[in-house]
Amino acid sequence: MSLKFWGILGRTPAWEANIMLRLRNKRSILSEILIVNTRAEYVEQCAALQPLCYPTLAKEEQFAAEHFVSHIRLFPEGQFMAIDRTTNRVVGTTAGFLTRYDQIDPEHFRHHKFIDAIAGGWLTNHNPRGNYYYGVDMCVHPDYRGRGIARKFHDARKALCKRLNLRGQVIGGMIPGFVDFKHVMTAHEYVRYVQAGLIYDSTLTTQLRNGFVLRGMLQNYLDDPPTDGWSTLLEWRNPDYVDAAMATPRMPPEASRNPQTADRPHRPYT
Repeated sequence: MSLKFWGILGRTPAWEANIMLRLRNKRSILSEILIVNTRAEYVEQCAALQPLCYPTLAKEEQFAAEHFVSHIRLFPEGQFMAIDRTTNRVVGTTAGFLTRYDQIDPEHFRHHKFIDAIAGGWLTNHNPRGNYYYGVDMCVHPDYRGRGIARKFHDARKALCKRLNLRGQVIGGMIPGFVDFKHVMTAHEYVRYVQAGLIYDSTLTTQLRNGFVLRGMLQNYLDDPPTDGWSTLLEWRNPDYVDAAMATPRMPPEASRNPQTADRPHRPYT
């Protein structure tokens, strides 16, 4: 195609080549990132990420190394970390526990607090018989953001929900971008703009793109002054969930045969 054609679109072969190079680099970088269950020998690195990822969050709502040890002890398959293969460095973590809800009702969460949900950071509210994964946090080192690590974390959590046949996930999500708009709109208005795609929020936009649905707003959920403590109540439903109470037992093949005709030769169609 001619340079004139590309110029009309504001795109030139050089621009296309640059985009392709960036995409190849991103794929290469992602191939160097390994998502695994969080391991005890990395808890100090995991804890070091907390103030980098949540600089405005109250210290008591951040996890220390001993908290990660508790998470691993209680629910090891529900904790994940991202490791840079080239440096063996932890560059991201996500934590969670199992809880039980009949449905994600905003009224039930009216006075819900993060510090209570995480049991002071220890996750001792974990219910092994729970039907929802409560996503506690998801943090990625600032130098590694924009490389698809959050999406890989979401994929890992979804796979866990499907493997355990959970109804889905519930999270109270931060809205860090609200700080730049709170002088001109309410938190509810801000979230509606993000849902409409008119404002990009580094946390909420990613969650919506990964299939989470807004169920309500949480006031004073977090001790985070810049956002005035506002958070979102979000749910992701497992499309493969099977309700054991509603499932129809599958009859074995031999039980479905009519004993009076089972051994009778079949007449060919004419």
